[in-house]
Amino acid sequence: MNNATTYRKTRRFAPKGFFECEGKGLEWLGEAHAQGGPRVVKVFDWGDDYLDIERVNPAMPTAKAAYDFGAALARMHDAGAPYFGSAPKDYDGTCYFGPLQDPVPMDTGTWTDPATYLAEGRLRPMVQMGIERGSLRESDMDLTNEVIDALPQLLGRAAEDKPARVHGDLWSGNVMWTADSGETEAVLIDPAAHGGHREEDLAMLHLFGMSYLTEITDGYMSVHPLKAGWQERITLWQLYPIAGHCVFFGGGYVSEYREMCRSLLH
Repeated sequence: MNNATTYRKTRRFAPKGFFECEGKGLEWLGEAHAQGGPRVVKVFDWGDDYLDIERVNPAMPTAKAAYDFGAALARMHDAGAPYFGSAPKDYDGTCYFGPLQDPVPMDTGTWTDPATYLAEGRLRPMVQMGIERGSLRESDMDLTNEVIDALPQLLGRAAEDKPARVHGDLWSGNVMWTADSGETEAVLIDPAAHGGHREEDLAMLHLFGMSYLTEITDGYMSVHPLKAGWQERITLWQLYPIAGHCVFFGGGYVSEYREMCRSLLH
């Protein structure tokens, strides 16, 4: 179903619950719009192998739109989640992370602190998948465990943060810019929505290049100042997506993951 207002995202034999999870994730993130959260693409319908969402016409970003998006992102995070590792509201199946053609399960749980969540719910499971697929080695788990042991120091005051309502895959390709409403604004697409740490989404924005990142950050800080040292934690929060890229693609991401771990330990 591709028409002027609807875009159908499809994949034959998609993993069980894949499109339902994405649809409910979009709706959950979109609930924060009423409290000043960002615009999130509207969901019309989903099935086992498709998701129908609104069609968005792309536009070039502006500094003002970027600042406004940063402020709105902070409000969406502030909408909160029950736990670190919470699935989107009203969804009790498997959550997923990764590209449409090869998503992997993303652990859900009821973790109450960021360190345990990051260790047990994110880093160890993803590195284990990398080992099983042959892109990572047991020595990479040893290296990961060294980082995990250092989490109390690495997280610093960020360990005090409450669970945020995060997009979960917020690289630049999942932030669309549109002027459909007459004014340029950001629209979020393709989430791996969950209860997580607010610095996760910001670290993802830094990962592959993002227009007007300074303005986005300034807008964010105007609503919810980040804990001291957040810049030094960007690498920490990028470990999970880069470990994921080791699982999906291997190659140079493997040495990048190892280098990131070592930089955190030194």
